[in-house]
Amino acid sequence: MELFGCGTALVTPFGPDGAVDEGALAALVEAQIEAGIELLVPCGTTGEAATLNEEEWLQVIETTCAVAAGRVAVFAGCTHNATHEAVRRVKRLNSLPGLTGVLTANPYYNRPGQQGQYEHFRAIVEATDLAVMLYNIPSRTGANLEPATVLRLAEMPQVIGIKESSGNMAQITELLTSVAKSFKVFAGDDGLALPVLALGGAGLISVASNVIPAQMAQMVRAALSNDWMAARRINRVFFRLMQAHFWEPSPAPVKAVMKILGMGSDTLRLPMVPVSRATRHRLEMLCGELGLMVHSEVGKVDNLRMF
Repeated sequence: MELFGCGTALVTPFGPDGAVDEGALAALVEAQIEAGIELLVPCGTTGEAATLNEEEWLQVIETTCAVAAGRVAVFAGCTHNATHEAVRRVKRLNSLPGLTGVLTANPYYNRPGQQGQYEHFRAIVEATDLAVMLYNIPSRTGANLEPATVLRLAEMPQVIGIKESSGNMAQITELLTSVAKSFKVFAGDDGLALPVLALGGAGLISVASNVIPAQMAQMVRAALSNDWMAARRINRVFFRLMQAHFWEPSPAPVKAVMKILGMGSDTLRLPMVPVSRATRHRLEMLCGELGLMVHSEVGKVDNLRMF
């Protein structure tokens, strides 16, 4: 699969009553595509997937696919720590129109070893005809997917890549220098996008692009085109914002920024809570310093002229 560029780990908008705001989600998806984002990931970590019931999970994925309408790739988050449940859910997605594949993370809480993770992912792959992207995020799941295990899984044709969010550059480098060129390694941390791309990564699945999709897409395109001067310039401007999205547990900060800029609600579901008053003030100050307050509209932020 020829999959490159900047993707967005979409937030899930909730209305004042706590229900999924389908209209806000549709507007967000459309804005992302218009801004040049090339891959959408609904129901991932940033989408608070762990707080969605199964029907809501399916609703968010269906809405994303319907609005995207084949214009960009859509990889639906499909993670569960019980293998049989992950398999059951992926089977529900098999016939969903417009869905490119699934993004599936390490089984959380159980903390399986390498063989357990291998068997878990293999069961998911064998239950679907969709493309499968692995998702290694040990800080959330308590389990690390090692390069040797990724190589075993990559032997299955449907396993087309991995979102690597371990933050371990030695491990990511080992992976990038070991896998076939056709296997796509996506950075899973905005702050590590350029190092991963420099080592041969295929792209980035971003949190920051919920707020600044055009800028993040431009940064990744520049890096993939070996225009490192432009890529570094964009990274230098927005690196503080990338880091700010993790001043408190994600996705509370990115939803707060979207609220500040008039791009959506900052409603979260327990156990996630809105950012503190002090953090909100810091985020407001940062958005002002970056010029985002002046140039923001609902669903759009554009100050690309600075590049």
